[in-house]
Amino acid sequence: MAVELFIPKKFTKAHEWVIRQANKIIDEYLEQGYTLTLRQVHYQFVARDLYENTQANYKRLGNILDAARKAGLVDWDAIEDRTRILRRIPVWDGPEKALERVRDSFKLDPWDEQPKLRRVEVWVEKDAAVGIVQPTCDKLRIPYFSCRGYSSSSGLYEAGKRLEAYHKAGYETTVLYLGDHDPSGVQMTEVSEERVEMYARHQIDFRRIALTLPQVEEFSPPPNFAKETDSRTKWYVERFDTEECWELDALSPKTVDQIIRAEVEPMIDEKAWAATLEQEEEHRKVLAEIISDWDRTKAAPDMLNKLREFATQYSITGELDDNGDGHEDTMFAQQVIDESGDVLNKHGLL
Repeated sequence: MAVELFIPKKFTKAHEWVIRQANKIIDEYLEQGYTLTLRQVHYQFVARDLYENTQANYKRLGNILDAARKAGLVDWDAIEDRTRILRRIPVWDGPEKALERVRDSFKLDPWDEQPKLRRVEVWVEKDAAVGIVQPTCDKLRIPYFSCRGYSSSSGLYEAGKRLEAYHKAGYETTVLYLGDHDPSGVQMTEVSEERVEMYARHQIDFRRIALTLPQVEEFSPPPNFAKETDSRTKWYVERFDTEECWELDALSPKTVDQIIRAEVEPMIDEKAWAATLEQEEEHRKVLAEIISDWDRTKAAPDMLNKLREFATQYSITGELDDNGDGHEDTMFAQQVIDESGDVLNKHGLL
């Protein structure tokens, strides 16, 4: 919890009511493991009939919650801005701490052991959606990618080459796309599919899994109206016979989780998946043993050789994860080995 008082303020009863409702929504989602954006809090107000879906209400909510956070009434950690992330290289107090990080982050890829070779990726239209799909994607061990609107040629080219490499290695490739149901959002899906298939030089199982009109009927997210200034509005109205639009943010995180799982889980052989996770736990025990014997490692070169063997056998070396999700969970086993060697040299043990 990060509730801090910076600027005392006396709120009107109407504003106090907004703050209470916001905290209720925030607490509810924190219990489920989700941190919301301001936009998602706004849509929860709309979905619960607390106010109408207008830009004025959205701005008013933002102003009230900004003042409430400064006044120590709303947790600073409870609402996140997913577009502003501090990035840095990982550093440790020493080899032992680095080993602990390797142990905690060590994972095998269950998709490699599936009877049917397959690679699945989740793509989202904008950065704000990354925090919603991330927990689900992490559990399912699938990568996720923010197109940030009309993705750059470089971004789609790199994605295409990645999918092409999978295809050449014998993998079936599937992209699950989530975006707004509005003129730009729908067309972005089609443009992304067309271009990535061009760069990959093969047809991809490219699925727009959200938002769709059947989902709008099922979940009843609050609508917006297509912007007349959007050049694609006429095309959208003719195609879908409606001027109404819907944002992905209007769906609850739990609903998005269910949508992704409904697509991915049928692809998984549960027996093979469980076997991989069991093997992963055994490998993690090997790392735990190395850590518990660290004092002996500093005085015994053979333990360093054991570490080298582990790194080679289980391929845990890598490079900094720079995909924009703000997570530095890549493993740097080679750096650990080098630092371990330095310790032994320093003590004249090598």
